[in-house]
Amino acid sequence: MRLLFRRIKSLVGVGHPPAALRGTQLAELNQLSNAWLLVEGERIHSFGSEDETVLLPEADQVIDCTGRFILPSFCDSHTHLVFAASREEEFVDKIRGKTYAEIAAKGGGILSSARKLAALPEEQLFRESMAKLEKVAAAGTGAIEIKSGYGLSVAAELKMLRVIKQLKYSSRIPIKASFLGAHAIPPEFKENREGYIRLLIDDILPVIEQEGLADFIDVFCEEGFFTPDETIRICEAGKTIGLRPKIHANQLTVSGGVEAGIKLDAISVDHLESMAPETIAALAASNVIGTLLPTAAYFLRMPPPPARLLLEAGAALALASDFNPGSSPSFNMEGVVSMACIQLRMLPEEALQAATINGAFAMQLEKETGTIHPGKWANLLLTKPLSSLAYIPYSFGASCLHQVYLKGSLVKSA
Repeated sequence: MRLLFRRIKSLVGVGHPPAALRGTQLAELNQLSNAWLLVEGERIHSFGSEDETVLLPEADQVIDCTGRFILPSFCDSHTHLVFAASREEEFVDKIRGKTYAEIAAKGGGILSSARKLAALPEEQLFRESMAKLEKVAAAGTGAIEIKSGYGLSVAAELKMLRVIKQLKYSSRIPIKASFLGAHAIPPEFKENREGYIRLLIDDILPVIEQEGLADFIDVFCEEGFFTPDETIRICEAGKTIGLRPKIHANQLTVSGGVEAGIKLDAISVDHLESMAPETIAALAASNVIGTLLPTAAYFLRMPPPPARLLLEAGAALALASDFNPGSSPSFNMEGVVSMACIQLRMLPEEALQAATINGAFAMQLEKETGTIHPGKWANLLLTKPLSSLAYIPYSFGASCLHQVYLKGSLVKSA
């Protein structure tokens, strides 16, 4: 099947950068006006300018894109999509003034999700997760990372990871799995932190290796959760079986998580709401991607990550949704991009590239998606007629997407 898009107002994000975009590079968004794009099967075949092309390629179907933009689909590199139930009761607690830490200390938060997940049969968890994933794809996400971490026991963590593996085989959306057993200390190990860390390393990692259940390893490096030294120890154990670290870092405090991630050569450090000047400088001097999650800061009424300071320092930044039931119950990456512009003061070009190609780098999928380039998957967003690209983040709350294509197949049409 050959699909030709023509008279595209602007083909956005063309090219194939060799590394994650840093600092001022994020504002340099390559576009091609009055363009055509040919998709063959699941992949992008070729593209060009209609002003410079004498004879357009033959196709089985031709779509007129007059007035519309085509972008690469979003690459959401930090989610907790596999969960058992929502937590809107905690939403009300937060309105009443309780903090994230106070809710967690009373058995809410992550521990609440863990209890609910443990009680849910694996097949039901898969069905509910698949339904969420289909909505995620229809909203424009063309690649996603999904974490465990709501299990907090051998059986429940492995159940989550097996569900994620099933999702990989059942969905057209590319998925990466992260083992986040070190998300919190379960109540039964409150007085035995070492026992829980040994359980993660000695009991769960061998099964992950045997069954091929994860691509990355993650730790919540934060006061009241896991220390930098514990983070390094757990991630080093994961690295021995081929799991690259991705760290929850500096969400609530300047926790040392960024420095731990740099020491570990992590693929990314995620959150970064709490950053000291020296931490910003260290991250910018490293090859680690800083993944910002503006919807989590918004939902928790926290100061947003210092995106402008990070960009001015030359850091590589990605944007992700942090989709989860407790602190970011939204998977809408259009909303993430809009919030990044409004609250983090990122330019539209910066936000869009952070949510596409740098998100792909943060999942090691940059060779397959994240930009418009021959040979990459045809994961594409066709917009409604727009006056400019900036209208996408400007019109927060309203989708600008007309059609979503995943590996060349239409998955959503407005």
